[in-house]
Amino acid sequence: MSLPLNAAPKPVALASPILELRQYTLKPGKRETLIDLFDANFIEGQEDAGMTIIGQFRDLDRPDMFVWLRGFDSMEARKDALSAFYDGPIWRAHRDAANATMIDSDDVLLLRPAWPNAGFNLSGAQRADLNAGKKPIQNKPMAGILVIQIHHLKPGAVAGFASRYNGEAKPLMAMYGARPLAALVTEHAENSFPRLPVRSGENVFVSVTAFDSAEAHASHAATLGRSADWQALRQRAEADFARPAETLRLTPTARSLLK
Repeated sequence: MSLPLNAAPKPVALASPILELRQYTLKPGKRETLIDLFDANFIEGQEDAGMTIIGQFRDLDRPDMFVWLRGFDSMEARKDALSAFYDGPIWRAHRDAANATMIDSDDVLLLRPAWPNAGFNLSGAQRADLNAGKKPIQNKPMAGILVIQIHHLKPGAVAGFASRYNGEAKPLMAMYGARPLAALVTEHAENSFPRLPVRSGENVFVSVTAFDSAEAHASHAATLGRSADWQALRQRAEADFARPAETLRLTPTARSLLK
């Protein structure tokens, strides 16, 4: 695939109404292989098919995990975009190489913004040039990190949890150095592209925040842990949890739109 170096960036919506959070378990030592393949071959092809490739990441705590986010305009648009890409020439040309890096690619949450304007604001975001094959992509880990927290909630608890997060938790986190980027909840619509499974029966609230470094995140977490207001919030939320939350500490790849 050959693209001009200075092609105009594809316009992106401030918040995709439908999103996928995808976590891939890879064969040992194969993450950099998949990242190089993804960043060079799979971004523009998916976006040309009608998706927004929001970001792709290394997991700091799990060396064989690749995590990425993509968005769609609707469930019907998701069906059309995925059909166009996975039946198209780019995936056909590179699927064997991609699949050869993977153990499991079915850990997928189907999500939507938790309230109006709770999705990703991508206005002004720019992706690094593809380089058109003139030199290798410099795919080094970046200093800043994203933290995704997946809160597994009891049925009926999402609305109240989201309200408390937006009104109380998010301002407190921002006060102590977090940059909230998005808040998402489970989209319960039927999977419109069953060739790609999604996790069924989920009831999650997902927060995405940015920090300047892993050290900044650690300092933030320690400060929150000492906050009486934060402890009171956590205590009130305990009744909502179905099981412990998952925390993903991520660094973006060279061509991730979200950084």
